[in-house]
Amino acid sequence: MEPIRHWHLIIVFLAIALVSQRLTNVEGRTHYHKRPKNEGSPPTYAPSPQDPYVLPSPAEPPPPTVPSDPSVDPGDNSTSGCVFDVTAFGAVGDGSTDDTAAFREAWKAACAVESSILLAPSDYVFTITSTIFSGPCKPGLVFQVDGVLMPPDGPKCWPKSDSNKQWLVFYQLDQMTFTGSGTIEGNGEKWWELPCKPHRGPNGSTLPGPCDSPALIRFFMSSNLVVSGLRIQNSPQFHMKFDGCEGVLIDKLSISSPKLSPNTDGIHIENTKFVGIYDSVIANGDDCISIGTGCSNVHIEGVTCGPSHGISIGSLGVHNSQACVSNITVRNVEIKDSDNGVRVKTWQGGTGCVSGITFDTIQMENVRNCIIIDQYYCLSKGCRNETSAVYLTDVSYNNIKGTYDVRSPPIHFACSDTVPCTNITMSEVELLPYEGELVDDPFCWNAYGSQVTLTIPPIDCLQDGEPEAMGEVASYGC
Repeated sequence: MEPIRHWHLIIVFLAIALVSQRLTNVEGRTHYHKRPKNEGSPPTYAPSPQDPYVLPSPAEPPPPTVPSDPSVDPGDNSTSGCVFDVTAFGAVGDGSTDDTAAFREAWKAACAVESSILLAPSDYVFTITSTIFSGPCKPGLVFQVDGVLMPPDGPKCWPKSDSNKQWLVFYQLDQMTFTGSGTIEGNGEKWWELPCKPHRGPNGSTLPGPCDSPALIRFFMSSNLVVSGLRIQNSPQFHMKFDGCEGVLIDKLSISSPKLSPNTDGIHIENTKFVGIYDSVIANGDDCISIGTGCSNVHIEGVTCGPSHGISIGSLGVHNSQACVSNITVRNVEIKDSDNGVRVKTWQGGTGCVSGITFDTIQMENVRNCIIIDQYYCLSKGCRNETSAVYLTDVSYNNIKGTYDVRSPPIHFACSDTVPCTNITMSEVELLPYEGELVDDPFCWNAYGSQVTLTIPPIDCLQDGEPEAMGEVASYGC
């Protein structure tokens, strides 16, 4: 009887192992974490790019740091994976017919089925008006655009009853993917011409700008999101916004609008945590990526940016508000033909703290203001001096190389009169003029930190150590 008892134990052990493996596969669907390249242990904040079309083999479950396909639960054999083609709901897709009703009906149906796909197929051009696609929905919903999706052509065609603040809104969703091989066309040109906010034109001229122009795509109060593969272009204002979200993966996007299109930020995030932005190309008329207040644990890697206004943290502290931003990493990024490189910008009079910022391995090409901290940010000449400011500390610049536009010094640290910037670290910074002579006078004001290696151009104005009155900033919350 002894051999039989051993076989019973072996069978029980195998059963437990199979159940554990199955639970691991299912549980992995809701995690979006990635091990950054060339690093050791994986951080908890960096989502991993994942092909939304490829299912992991049941015999080879994905490693724990890479999510399994969020659109399919390998343990669900019911109605999951249903495709809801918008043409089956009456969408015409001829570029002029209003297909809004068909998209709303397809969304309603797809929302009710786990791991479903709302499909806007290729070879169609769909026009829809401002729409809120709201949840909660069953998990694993995929909104797949393989054709062209666009709003009405300009403000005169915009329905009076619709909000002109935003076009597509995704609200209160969890485990949703927005993907496809198609194009989101913003039809922004007629919005850019509105005579409201002046902006710079060619040859030093001033051109009119947008009024209440809509943001193209907005994710609001949602979690565990994937946005991948799409071409997004010519937005009236911001191309994509994330507000109040947690767990966001952005991968392999192409975002573009003309260099002089006003306020057309590529990706803007605020009050959003645990974000990964990877392997995307952004060219536009404002910041490629802008990070607002309330953001933490953001990892940006493999992004090509420009022409643009660079990658910015801020602006922060407007109207004497409090701003908190922490744990931001920008790595392996190329910035070219841009007004700014990597920038932190805050208004006078704000409070709060920016800390734990890393800019690592950035290649610049013909960039004005390659490295800039501006705590005197102002959109007019009427901003007055204030005694309070957002506190900046623990900002690291490593392996920043390339060429700069000689119209401005490549390094500019303009910190608050009353709240100094502290613990700025410079290492392997080598910036040479794109054309003309070397500008060897970087600007520093009330900036403290250290040079691990000598910089090009030299930055002798960065003060060593810490300011004497450090106790005054202890209450800023960093």
